[in-house]
Amino acid sequence: MMDLRRWIIALLLLCVSVLHAQAVSLADLARHDQYKSVKISPDGKYLAATAIVKGQTVVALIRLADKKGNLVSPREGDDVIDFWWASPTRVLYTVGTRQGGYDSPLATGELFGVDADGGNPKLLYGYRNNNMSTGSHIQKAVADRGFGEFIASIPDDPNHVLVAVSSWDAAGTEGMLPVLYRMDVRDGGMARLLNAPARNMEFVADHQGHVRFAYGEDVNGNVKVYAHPINGDGWQVVSKPDDERAYPWAFSRDDSVAYFTCKASGGGFGICSWDPAKNTWTTVWSNPKASPNGFVYGMAKDDIIGVSFMDGRPGMSLFNSQSADATTLIALMKQLPGESVRFVSGTLDGSLSVVLAEADADPGTFYLYDRSTNKLTGLLARASWINPEQMAGKQPFEFAARDGLDLHGYVSFPPGKENAKHLPMVVFVHGGPYGVSDSWEYDSYVQVLATRGYAVLQVNYRGSGGYGYNFEQAGWGEWGGKMQDDVTDATHWAIAQGIADPQRICIFGGSYGGYAALEGAVKEPDLYKCAIGYVGVYDLALMYKRGDIPQSTSGENYLRRVLGDDMNVLAQRSPINQLDHLKAKVMLVVGGEDRRVPSIQGSNLHNALLNRHVAHVWMDKPGEMHGFYSEANLTELYTTLVQFVGSSIGPGVTK
Repeated sequence: MMDLRRWIIALLLLCVSVLHAQAVSLADLARHDQYKSVKISPDGKYLAATAIVKGQTVVALIRLADKKGNLVSPREGDDVIDFWWASPTRVLYTVGTRQGGYDSPLATGELFGVDADGGNPKLLYGYRNNNMSTGSHIQKAVADRGFGEFIASIPDDPNHVLVAVSSWDAAGTEGMLPVLYRMDVRDGGMARLLNAPARNMEFVADHQGHVRFAYGEDVNGNVKVYAHPINGDGWQVVSKPDDERAYPWAFSRDDSVAYFTCKASGGGFGICSWDPAKNTWTTVWSNPKASPNGFVYGMAKDDIIGVSFMDGRPGMSLFNSQSADATTLIALMKQLPGESVRFVSGTLDGSLSVVLAEADADPGTFYLYDRSTNKLTGLLARASWINPEQMAGKQPFEFAARDGLDLHGYVSFPPGKENAKHLPMVVFVHGGPYGVSDSWEYDSYVQVLATRGYAVLQVNYRGSGGYGYNFEQAGWGEWGGKMQDDVTDATHWAIAQGIADPQRICIFGGSYGGYAALEGAVKEPDLYKCAIGYVGVYDLALMYKRGDIPQSTSGENYLRRVLGDDMNVLAQRSPINQLDHLKAKVMLVVGGEDRRVPSIQGSNLHNALLNRHVAHVWMDKPGEMHGFYSEANLTELYTTLVQFVGSSIGPGVTK
């Protein structure tokens, strides 16, 4: 009987493979973006981009006059994480080591510099720098052991920038104390300017090269904001407008006002401007449903023209819809219908701008816009091998949870099956959980399942980001409680709408989503036929003992706030202690180097299932961290995931 069953499953999976032969390959879905970010030099003569070359993320420097360029490769196989134009002729960048982490290498904290033509490459700051002298430079014996962060360039001073350094040796259980320096981009020489007013602070500078704010959370999670006078000493606490969670984002281009997050009058979410000269606050944007997620920029460098937000699909509110920047942006949106279009980089005078167009089914393409000719020219596609017409789109939805709370999410239908009913479905739960959200953007995990014929359901359960601090706070202490109920309610909503076949539903997620997948399987044993836990938490009490969160005072306090410290309740809500209720098939995936959720969380559950003689799929990649990074490992994960879902709820639908 068992041999016959295996033969049937193998035949079923073969049929699935044949049916989806024309779908994009899983290996292509596992590939990293070819180009992640593109920025134009302040004078418009060069482009800099992060590019993947032979498996390594490098900086590509391109001279626009003749399209010739150079590639700058980090040493020792590292990957470039981010970069900035320090001046028209000098680029700074930072790197990370390839150790996993949801498609993001682990940052080393080093800062490098290179000329726009590829010359004079140099390590300016970092623990591997052995060429720095004493005097005005940082002492290599101590201060090189730290994390460097680019803060701002300095106008009319092409040789210096502002950087923040957080020394590893000065770090304590309450976090790091950043120190601001003026750094010479030619040789890394540094002059100390000031200390942050408290640990775990971020600096905000104006456009003249002055740090004006420092903000961050204390060990109890309270937001603290300090202002620093331009021509003075000492930090001063900022009195914020009726919102203890308000914090500064940026200055207007002329530095006349600073933009803060704030509460909108009458409820909802807002952006307020603060005039430091008059000490007055003005609400410049508000929305009753969605919180701001960034600014809308104009054609010139750092010129803020509006606020962006996510209300189902990307939205924007322009300060002056009649301005030249606004009318140009609107015209570009009409030129690229169905895409989310924005300026992402510009010259100082706004004559040339880099435009990014992306969508739920499109990883995105960078364009160059020439204001003088009103011409848009294609530059670089993030993932040219992806055909958006073959991808699944995301359809926003909203509904009321069982207690009346408004919830939002997305359904991704198999391509060509947007109106189909009673589909096999996978509930895909995002990680975090707090402050993180699913949004209308391209997601390879969603595409893996949707292009194989499965509907994919995502919900921003309470605790998710994008809906304000109160919505996040509503999820505190609700692991296995109301947060889990929200996922269950979303699943029942999809069934009631006729989207999902109630007998063919799986649940899948990473990190907190991995917890929710297994908790869903034991809390709702008749709802899900399979559960996939990816670098997930399965023993809540163990979070207080293992991982990087409890290693600091702020981390311990965070766990008490959001998780609770009643060990009996945590035990009752831990999937590993509820296996008597388990009916679903299980797949577990861990990374051996995971520091956030150590692999012991998965291996303990793996062993508990073995002791109960419960067959399950087990994938352990020793070199990966909190989410797979290797393209080979991702391809294997995607392949195994599709096979497992297919063996659990049958093949997906086809055109």
